Amino acid sequence: MDYEQTSELVPSPIQTPLTRRRFQSLMLGGALMGIGPQSVQARSAATKRMIVDSQIHIWKPDTVDRPWVKGSNAQLPEPMTVERLLPIMDEAGVDRVIVVPPSLEGIRFDYGQEAARQYPSRFATMSRVNLNESAEKKRVTLMRTEPYLLGARFYFQPSIAHWLLDGTADWFWSLAESIKLPVMFLTIKQTPIFAKIAERHPQLPLIIDHLGVTMESVKDGSVTERISEAVSLAKYPNVSVKLSSSPLYSIQSYPWRDMDDHIRRLFDAYGPQRCHWGTDLTNSFNRGSMKQRIEHFTQELHFLSEDDKDWIMGRSIMEKLSWI
Repeated sequence: MDYEQTSELVPSPIQTPLTRRRFQSLMLGGALMGIGPQSVQARSAATKRMIVDSQIHIWKPDTVDRPWVKGSNAQLPEPMTVERLLPIMDEAGVDRVIVVPPSLEGIRFDYGQEAARQYPSRFATMSRVNLNESAEKKRVTLMRTEPYLLGARFYFQPSIAHWLLDGTADWFWSLAESIKLPVMFLTIKQTPIFAKIAERHPQLPLIIDHLGVTMESVKDGSVTERISEAVSLAKYPNVSVKLSSSPLYSIQSYPWRDMDDHIRRLFDAYGPQRCHWGTDLTNSFNRGSMKQRIEHFTQELHFLSEDDKDWIMGRSIMEKLSWI
């Protein structure tokens, strides 16, 4: 979250460790089915899961050569650089990350591209767009030619929320649909506006950020209402949802049980192929490790099958954004 707030996919090269207990369990099941040890290990190798974080902010220090937007604040005291993030990803077993440039970057997304240029199998980026500037139309038109760019992302903060109502943003949806540019979005109690956008632009991939919830809804007790609004958009096939930021919204410690029902409602509405796991790590850095955020879905949400987890933890967002 930003608060200052097709082709068949190839399985991941990273494999979940085969523990002794799991190996013995597999061996027993294999023996009952007449399957030998080599076959059991081969089956385990064939079930490797790609883990893709659908949202992380990265940024460099505020300098004269690369200044932040005036008046902006970072989510952490120290910058979340690529060099800082990579060990966190590796320790948790995250294969890929989608960089969402923070607001302090303005409309820049070149740091995400820099990360992807250094580690093309690990990073790709979203862009930012100033919808009220006419010059942006040409820039958006060329976005599909930008290396390592997967789509655009908007957070309609109160200062620009009126753009969704006064026609300022209208030009963008048709253009994005025409060039097949996926769009991630977050609003403060304006998610229902996107029903008309989804209906008018059925070929435009729309992705609701962070369950459709913001901290304003946590503070005023309207989280359930916001979830209902996100659920209502599930009838549009071009809409999907990021099941991200749940540690931020929870008032409990890991495994954040008070979020289970909200996640379940969205999962039931959208299905595994339109739900995307993500951390938004820097916005709730002290609420849980990246590994815990993975295990929250892979071990604690018991209504998810292993196939569901394969989709939610990576496959669905890669297909949605055509990141093969």
